Amino acid sequence: MDAASRSGSNGGNYSGNYSGKVAWITGGASGIGAAVARRLVEEGAQVLISDVNVEAGNALAEGLGCKFVRCDVREPADNNAAVATAVETFGGLDIAFLNAGVASRCGLGGDFDLEAYRRAMAVNLDGVVYGIVAALPALRARGGGDIVATASMAALTATPFDPVYGANKAAVVGLVRGLGPNHEPEGIRINALCPSFADTPIIEGMKDELDKLGLPVLDVADVVTAFMRLLEARGAGQAWYVVPGRPSEPFQFRRVPGPR
Repeated sequence: MDAASRSGSNGGNYSGNYSGKVAWITGGASGIGAAVARRLVEEGAQVLISDVNVEAGNALAEGLGCKFVRCDVREPADNNAAVATAVETFGGLDIAFLNAGVASRCGLGGDFDLEAYRRAMAVNLDGVVYGIVAALPALRARGGGDIVATASMAALTATPFDPVYGANKAAVVGLVRGLGPNHEPEGIRINALCPSFADTPIIEGMKDELDKLGLPVLDVADVVTAFMRLLEARGAGQAWYVVPGRPSEPFQFRRVPGPR
């Protein structure tokens, strides 16, 4: 029996059982993506890891017994090809974890770097947009499922030491909040995961600044736990914060003021 037959079209009703579920993870060769891949494999899911780091991605996939495909999330064709690989290999797609991300490390003054700016916006925002566009038809064919985009606490608060990063992560949160109600009726839940700065390669060179600001580095295991809780909660259009020392839950946005 293939993966599609085992899973059925149940709109991603996991009930703590991921056997037969198919997940695609971008930025999956290291950090949060790799940790989520390990957890999903442990839970019985079939996982497609994608990344631009071919060596690390292949090594992780081989160790976990899953599949790797190179994917530059800045390219729509790469996203489409990754989803096609998941469908062809495992019979469908139930979970898309759009996790690829980079820091910009530039401001808009004398430190502005056009190449760094364009790379950060393309990976962190365009990569989510292209990933959603690629994943939606496959999830719809499955009868529903989940899209989780990695945003950041930088989306929910000011990030003076990397304002460009904060801007594109805030855009991701705005995107999923807007899309969530549109696709929930068809059983597709789109949400954002907003961890504070976790102990991953993305914070290399930033740890001193984080220390100065009194921001503790988050354990990656806590992000994985939050990711699994988000899936089980079955909400839509939510931004789940992940910070040290407190349970993860959806951030409660205040209502905007209406006319007087």
